Amino acid sequence: MADPERTDPAHTDPRRIDVHQHVIPPDRGRAIAARAAAVRWPAPAWDEQSAIAMMDRRSIATGVLSYAAPLAGPHDVGGARVVARSVNEYTAELVKNRPDRFGHFAVLPLPDVDGALAEAAHALDELHADGVMVLSNAHGRYLGDPAFEPLWAELDARSAVVLVHPTAPPGTPVPEVPPPLADFPYDTTRAALHMTVRGVPRRYPRIKVILPHAGGFLPYAVHRFALAAHLPGGASADDPGGTPEDFVTDLRRFYFDTAFSTGPASLPSLLAFAAPEHILYGSDFPMLPEDWSTGFDTALDEYPHWEPGRLHAVNRGNAELLVPRLAHAIRPSRRAGPTAHGG
Repeated sequence: MADPERTDPAHTDPRRIDVHQHVIPPDRGRAIAARAAAVRWPAPAWDEQSAIAMMDRRSIATGVLSYAAPLAGPHDVGGARVVARSVNEYTAELVKNRPDRFGHFAVLPLPDVDGALAEAAHALDELHADGVMVLSNAHGRYLGDPAFEPLWAELDARSAVVLVHPTAPPGTPVPEVPPPLADFPYDTTRAALHMTVRGVPRRYPRIKVILPHAGGFLPYAVHRFALAAHLPGGASADDPGGTPEDFVTDLRRFYFDTAFSTGPASLPSLLAFAAPEHILYGSDFPMLPEDWSTGFDTALDEYPHWEPGRLHAVNRGNAELLVPRLAHAIRPSRRAGPTAHGG
């Protein structure tokens, strides 16, 4: 019997919504190139036209942009605030001019909680960002840190979408292995576990947290991690009655994107673990070179065990539920002015 998702046009809308796509403002190109060199990764290049051309080639209707790098040094609070504001205003202008093609997860300058609160309010209220982005650790401080509670409370009150983007963990990287290959998904896993052990997802259930790259190693090892509920000072710290099953339930509150993570072992693990409505398409452009990533698109589309409707949900439907604006994004009939890029 033919798969209705592959034959019925009502189930084959090819225009993906990409929740994991990056922006590199012109004045940040050198910093991003230096960052890539530091982690032994190809230097990414970005501009508005090349991003749209990439999306057209890969049937992506809209890419939700985020800035995926530390904003400043660990002690430069003022510098991080300035860069966050500059990046967010640049990205907001892109979205203003092309709301059909771009969305915006505004970067927050953690571990500066006061600065993050101020930037979240500015981005969500004034710039109309679709959500916010934080790194998996903020100069070594993980996201369950009690100091970050005011930020989680504010984002919960707003029912905000939060992308937790990986960064290098503290310490020495694995020798001869570029950190984005092993250490970044490891740090995503660490961040999610720390948040869950500290009870953040349970206390703030209205926050929708996206974990890139299928959540690192969570789907594969979730039942191993759930044993944290048995440990003194673990998940039971905030809920003395917590069980491993409760811990798994809390981990399933997260959303997961597919960037770099649709291989024949990783995709079945993700589908077996995540809530069906919590899986989202991601490209990781331009941090993941396009000639590397198209194979992951093909693996997603050609996975042989999709249930009816689920591929469409991953490619688009789940993102429409998460960020309803994206379901109705249309191009303005007249451009409001020159793009943020200057064109």
